[in-house]
Amino acid sequence: MTQLNGLAKQAGNNKLFGLDHLRTLAITLVFFFHYQLFQHPEWVRQAGSFGWTGVDLFFVLSGYLIAGQLFSRIAQGKCLAMGEFYFKRAFRILPAYLVILTLYFCLPAFREREALPPLWKFLTFTQNFGLDLRQQGTFSHAWSLCIEEQFYLLLPLIMLTFLFFRAGKKAVYLLLFLFILGIVVRIGSWFGQVLPFQDTDVFWVEWYKWIYYPFQTRLDGLLVGVSLAGLFQFYPGVRDRITRQGNLLLLIGLGLIAVAYFFCSDPMSLHASVFGFPLVAIAYGTLVAAAVSPSCILYKFNGKISAHIAALSYAIYLSHKGVIHLSQQLFMKWGIAGESNLMFFLCIVMTLLGALVLRYTIEKPFLKARDYILQKRRAGREQLPVRMRA
Repeated sequence: MTQLNGLAKQAGNNKLFGLDHLRTLAITLVFFFHYQLFQHPEWVRQAGSFGWTGVDLFFVLSGYLIAGQLFSRIAQGKCLAMGEFYFKRAFRILPAYLVILTLYFCLPAFREREALPPLWKFLTFTQNFGLDLRQQGTFSHAWSLCIEEQFYLLLPLIMLTFLFFRAGKKAVYLLLFLFILGIVVRIGSWFGQVLPFQDTDVFWVEWYKWIYYPFQTRLDGLLVGVSLAGLFQFYPGVRDRITRQGNLLLLIGLGLIAVAYFFCSDPMSLHASVFGFPLVAIAYGTLVAAAVSPSCILYKFNGKISAHIAALSYAIYLSHKGVIHLSQQLFMKWGIAGESNLMFFLCIVMTLLGALVLRYTIEKPFLKARDYILQKRRAGREQLPVRMRA
């Protein structure tokens, strides 16, 4: 989540300010949405009703940043260096993830619910397939990480294929095809797997299983992010025209989010299930375009708080459910009401403290180790004779 794409490096670090604000917004939405699973003040339900879209914002941000790195290498005539790409992803994602996974499997008190999916599903990042929230709802939020890893396993391979066939800018047709395919698949899933359960008490379970969690139905945000990165990298003229209207983009993005809020007031309805995800993805894609525009207020404003929260966002995302569960169990023993505002505040504090521990004991040391290994490897390659370099 802290990596930059080539465009951001060229244009200066100010672009990080805007993306940090959006990353903070994303994790805030996710936190409010998931806090409804625990005892909570009544106002949290209303405030968190649209919080499920925080994951979609993460998808757009991730697609933009990661694809931007790959597109930047292509634009410079460099190879994709797939080994380095997967190495960096592993050191970024796995250490903190495995620590939280260990807590879930070895410390039952950490679990916010009763039953876990099998360990192999977490280790293979396939937990999102066939996920039944009634039976295996613990650590269910790892589904989004599964989708990201599945997508980034395929993305470099797809790019290599297009490079091999010299498809060039025609690659955009694949992104458009996948975007439309997601809509078609959701229509089929709705009528084939979800609608038969509409008048039963397991309707919501089937909706999550077939519409919300599967890889093939949730690519909208990632595809929007990838498309935006490609547009900005390979069409500099279009990029310059767009980024001159940063504040206008911000207003349009906020307007689209407002439309999406009402359009998806019942996220499990047919129209929201089919067209709600693309609408949300496009809305957040517009916000990302605004955030990386030098003319936008998001780009210019250096918010220290949002920068710190953005840096903790991955650790918060992984740990927040378990930390909230433990915190409420502890503080209720001290006489603090679970549905009180004080409990909500204390859970926020504990979540941030837990994320800080995970960030500075696990994430940062492994990121430093990753950078050290890559630096040593590059230094070794530079010392080789030209004909021996890969």
